Amino acid sequence: MPESVAQRRGRKPRIVVVGGGHTGLTAALRLQSKLIEGEADITVVDAQPHMTYQPFLPEAAAGSVEPRHVVVPLREALRSSEVLTAMVTGIDHSRRCLTAQLADGKVEQLEYDILVVVPGSISRSLPIPGLGDEGIGFKTIGEAIYLRNHVLSRLDAAATTTDPELRRKLLTFLFVGGGYAGIEAMAELESMARYATRYYPTIAVRDMRWVLVEAMGRIMPEVSERMGVYTRRRLEERGIEVKLETTAKTFENGHVVLSDSDEFDADTIVWTAGVKAHPMLEESDLPRDGKGRVECTTKLQVRGTSDVFAAGDCSAVPDLTSSEPDATCAPSAQHAVRQARVLADNVVALLRGRELSDYKHKYAGSVAGLGLFQGAAEVYGIRLKGLSAWMLHRAYHVAKMPTASRKARIIGDWLMELPFRRQVVALGELHDPRAEFVKASNTRGLPSERGQAG
Repeated sequence: MPESVAQRRGRKPRIVVVGGGHTGLTAALRLQSKLIEGEADITVVDAQPHMTYQPFLPEAAAGSVEPRHVVVPLREALRSSEVLTAMVTGIDHSRRCLTAQLADGKVEQLEYDILVVVPGSISRSLPIPGLGDEGIGFKTIGEAIYLRNHVLSRLDAAATTTDPELRRKLLTFLFVGGGYAGIEAMAELESMARYATRYYPTIAVRDMRWVLVEAMGRIMPEVSERMGVYTRRRLEERGIEVKLETTAKTFENGHVVLSDSDEFDADTIVWTAGVKAHPMLEESDLPRDGKGRVECTTKLQVRGTSDVFAAGDCSAVPDLTSSEPDATCAPSAQHAVRQARVLADNVVALLRGRELSDYKHKYAGSVAGLGLFQGAAEVYGIRLKGLSAWMLHRAYHVAKMPTASRKARIIGDWLMELPFRRQVVALGELHDPRAEFVKASNTRGLPSERGQAG
């Protein structure tokens, strides 16, 4: 390891973790548990003060769990580390420093001895007309809350309008992307909306149109084709249209035109067609592959360095279990969490002058929730369907949820579902909470009212 900043200045090493998502939090927690007191300082930098457990976003959107319970406050979990709420805007490894814009707008240079790059990914969009104006992703808790309120508010609007074309548009929901994110999000929201129609006498389940568009010839490529076919069949049994080998041409003004010549208006367009590495990496001198991911070795060190590590969606890590020579690990939560643990162990080994370990993990399988009491799973070649798969999905993800506090809160939410009915209320005011106050402030009252107010 080259001479570090700490060695030059005679202080203990500083480990900087860029990214406080699931990978970053897992790595930081393990570093806290492995390092002895005074061995190194840990700083975690992220623009958000919390980690979002994304596998629970569909259930948060459907109201099965409280949105606050699927996020973990970084300062609460990382009490032995420094947590910096800031946006990293550049990495200059030649000087072992990074540039960060703090929450107050101030820009600082942070020096490090060991850097952990785990900023994750963002939604991968395409230059489709209208996508930026009409679409919404599904990667943040804000998007999940918005979609819950939005879908329910479409039912409210459709129940009151007398315009048949507007009603049709309000009750049409389009999801683009047939991977896990799109399937689970759509299945949970459709299940919620289906339940909600019992409170709308003028809206029947058949009045809603749910459309899933996928460019490939199958959905859920993470599982076997047989399980993908099963999942598609279950969705279609619920009236969901699954369009394979189909792409979107335009979304302008909510008018959807698909490659199969189908055209319709939709007031809800959800984009879940893949992810790409965080754009922050473009402002770094770290080596990246053709997809913008940081190139790594099997020991999770960034190629060409000894003191920079990376993992998760932003990294291209060789897959030692694949027979293909240039194969890299898939951008999945399963790989990301296991990589984070090996990464943390290797950072500790580097500090102590020990040998580093290779990352090698054979994909165990996948579990997916398809709405209340429905699921699909394939684990070590064993296929589960329906209720058993749904229960396994919940058990697996609550086990992987960081911190005992959040595990308990989520289990509590599920238990509360048993004796009580699902809540199906839209809180659209959350998206513009000042609107009512601004309206009231700009409304002139009668002279007598103004006098009384004075």
